[in-house]
This record gives sequence, C-alpha cells and structure tokens, in this order.
Amino acid sequence: MSVLDTIAAGCLLLGALLALSAGIGLVRFRTTLDRMHAGTKPQVLGVLLVLLALWLHRPSLAYVGPLLLVALSQVITVSVAAYVVARAANARQSSRDDTGLPSED
Repeated sequence: MSVLDTIAAGCLLLGALLALSAGIGLVRFRTTLDRMHAGTKPQVLGVLLVLLALWLHRPSLAYVGPLLLVALSQVITVSVAAYVVARAANARQSSRDDTGLPSED
C-alpha cells in the first residue's frame, strides 16, 4: 500500500464520519435552523473529502474534471438548498418544528 493510498483511506474514513455526523445531527436537532446547519456543513466537507480520496486513489488528469464538477455542483446546490430552507423557516415566522415531541427547554 502506497502513501497516497494511506492518505486516501484516511480522507475516505474522515469523509464518511462527517457524513454520518450530518445524518445524526438531522435526526437529533429539533429546530429547522439547527438541522439546516447540521445537514450542510459536515456533509459538504465529507463529500469533498471522499472526492479527494477518489482522486488520491487514482491520481490522473482524466479524473480531475469530473471530480471537480461534482465538487462544485455539491457546494452550489447545498448552499442554495440551505438558503431556500432558511427563507421558508423565516416566512413561517418560527424556526421550531411541529413534531409534537416535547421540547428540551
């Protein structure tokens, strides 16, 4: 196993852990804005680390274009989705979710 494969394995593991933490945050947090933060920040970094691991595993110029396209589209779409969710929560005049669960306050 080469040094690049070891670094790629580390990036892949860290990216998977960040994606897992984003999923756990979506389930555990109660408010819309908290869930929005948990679903965007670690998830994007996790995907970018997985894409970096893919490129480190096969470092070739043939893979750079598609991986950069995926990374760019991920960053753009998550930003737009977070903006839309924040506007919807603001239009509702409340960031509380109507889950019917007792609040921890």
